[in-house]
Amino acid sequence: HVQLVESGGGSVQTGGSLRLSCVYTTSSNCMGWFRQAPGKEREGVVSIYRRGGSTYYADYADSVMGRFTGYQDRAQNTMYLQMNSLKPEDTAMYYCAAGACSTGSLRPLDYNYWGQGTQVTVS
Repeated sequence: HVQLVESGGGSVQTGGSLRLSCVYTTSSNCMGWFRQAPGKEREGVVSIYRRGGSTYYADYADSVMGRFTGYQDRAQNTMYLQMNSLKPEDTAMYYCAAGACSTGSLRPLDYNYWGQGTQVTVS
């Protein structure tokens, strides 16, 4: 039974930082962070995936490149999203997800398992 549990959301001022955490119970080849603002479609933020054995990569959405960093602590089965220089347009519910994609994907359809989400509000 796959579980993903996010935490770390909250309210922050423009320019501030937050770190989201996702504890997971899966060995999926790729994992990602997504977000969904009210009235908008869910969009990919970062995809972390394994290729070539034990090498991991991260693909980022253009809107967060250089500000957000996604990484995993595999010994703790935890994925993180470090968010810096936050902007009001980053306000959304953030979800972690796991999928069987063989390469990085920012498409929600490529992910099978989802957490319940954690709210991030930037004002």
